[in-house]
Amino acid sequence: MYESPAELAELQGLLDTSLRGSTAHLRSIVAPENTAPNTLNAEQLARALTGMCTLAISTVTAKGEPRISGVDGHFLHGRWIVGTDRGAAKARHLAARPAVSVAHLRGEALGVFTHGRAVPIAPPDADDPQWPEVLDHLTRHYGSNPVTWGDIVYYRIEPHWMVAYCADPKQVLPDT
Repeated sequence: MYESPAELAELQGLLDTSLRGSTAHLRSIVAPENTAPNTLNAEQLARALTGMCTLAISTVTAKGEPRISGVDGHFLHGRWIVGTDRGAAKARHLAARPAVSVAHLRGEALGVFTHGRAVPIAPPDADDPQWPEVLDHLTRHYGSNPVTWGDIVYYRIEPHWMVAYCADPKQVLPDT
């Protein structure tokens, strides 16, 4: 878990605001009246999303057509970090139209849904102050430096909406 107390507070605010602003249908599933909510708080979510999480990522073509594909996701500092080859269709889409949606699903146990903006974080596209820490995490996870694999571009998903569904935290939290 990489999140500071301030980052957890920001994430909790995002989760709360997103759920409050959601449709009645979604709230009836995630936060049904008269029962315990089917969700995780920010600290629980950060603990559940350690390591690499497979994400479905949705981008948009120049014609406005949706495209979905898979990508490795790493949840660091309350944000998803994703990477792909610069020649991939999703990289071209994100460079032109950075609006993105991602979903991480673990069967019926966990669903994390995020809408936001993909922001390049790695040189030469950006000089993000967290990039050295992100690169260290990725290198430890994969066992080699991923920027040596080719023309790879990394993005941070800056969320404006995020909801997590989890009926039973004991199924997804490592120490519960």
